Amino acid sequence: MPPKGWVEINELYCKACETCVIDCPTQTLALDMSRLSPKGYHPAFMLHPENCTACGTCAVVCPDAAITVYRGVRPGSKTEGEGA
Repeated sequence: MPPKGWVEINELYCKACETCVIDCPTQTLALDMSRLSPKGYHPAFMLHPENCTACGTCAVVCPDAAITVYRGVRPGSKTEGEGA
């Protein structure tokens, strides 16, 4: 089973450059076109969180250091075997 993880995106730093979206190897991220950040950008978010392998590519390519990557199961989320 591939590793799992999640990312947190600081909307105060995200400028919607889309670099993380383009470079994500699992197509986990997207820009949230339904809302704006406090600075007026469409922030990145985890569109497909189940795909995240915590590879860290998004954090490395982010020019504004807006992304933090975590490995493991996200606190408060359902783990495998708990049902959908």
